[in-house]
Amino acid sequence: MGRISHKLALGRTLSFEFFPPKTTAAALTLGRTVAELATLQPDFVSVTYGAGGSDRHRTGDVVGWMRKDTAIEPMAHLTCVGHTRTDVAALLVEYRRTGVENILALGGDLPADGSPVAGDYRYALDLLNDVATTGCFSVGVAAHPEVHPRSPSRASDRRHLAEKLRIADFAITQFFFDIEHYLRLVDEMAAEGIDKPIVPGIMPVTNVAQISRMAAMSGAAVPRWLTDRLAAADSPAEIRKIGIDVASKLCTDLLAAGAPGLHMYTLNRADVTRDIHLNIGSVLV
Repeated sequence: MGRISHKLALGRTLSFEFFPPKTTAAALTLGRTVAELATLQPDFVSVTYGAGGSDRHRTGDVVGWMRKDTAIEPMAHLTCVGHTRTDVAALLVEYRRTGVENILALGGDLPADGSPVAGDYRYALDLLNDVATTGCFSVGVAAHPEVHPRSPSRASDRRHLAEKLRIADFAITQFFFDIEHYLRLVDEMAAEGIDKPIVPGIMPVTNVAQISRMAAMSGAAVPRWLTDRLAAADSPAEIRKIGIDVASKLCTDLLAAGAPGLHMYTLNRADVTRDIHLNIGSVLV
C-alpha cells in the first residue's frame, strides 16, 4: 500500500523532503541522512527537482534507489518548466517500471540565471492533468499558505489551487511560521468545496540568511517575532535551538488543530529533523 492517498486516508502521516545530490560527497551525506531518518519510520519521502527541470535525472536516480534498496516510500517531484509532453510521458513510464506510485506535480522554478526554457506546459494544472490521466499514481500538488508569489491576487490563487485539488489527491504546503496562515488556507479551500488533505510543510530555521532567501522565493514571510528572537541569539548553536523549538511548537499546534500530517523540509540533514521528532514524538502517535 504505497499510495500516499491511502496512507492519508488511514490517519496522520509523517514525511520528509530531500534534494538530489550533485557530488559524490553529497550523495554519501544523503545516504547517511536517509538511513538515519528511516529509523523514524516516515510514511513517505519526497525528492525535489531543480530549477528549469535541471535535476530530472538526479531526481529519478534517487527515487529509483529508494524504491529498490530501501523500505521508504518515495514521491518524485515533477515540474512543468522545461518539459515537453514527450519528456513527461517517458518519465512516467520509467517511474511505473520501477514501481513508483506517487508524484508531486508542480509548476517549478525558472532557472536562477534567467535563461529561457522551452516546454509544452504553462501551468502546473496542465502537468497535473497529464499525470492524473494515467491513473497510475497518487498525485499531489503544492499549496502556498501565504499565496504564490506570482499569483495576481489571493482570490485567484485560491481558485487555482481549488481547481488543482479537484483533480489531485492531496496538497503539501510551502513552509510558513504562523499557524494562522495554514488554518486560513484550509478554511478557504473548504469554502471552495475542497476537503482533500492539505499537509503542512515545516522548515526549521538553522541559518538566518538561507531561510530569508528561501522565504523570498516562496512568498513566505519571516515574521518579526521570529527575526527578533534570532537577532538576540549569540551563537549558531542558539539559533539552531530556537529553530528547533519554534518548529516543534508549530508541529504540535498543527496536529492539535487537525492537520492530516507533517512534511518536514530536511535540507538533507538528519540532526535537526530528528530533534524535532524527539520533541513531538508522543503527539504523532
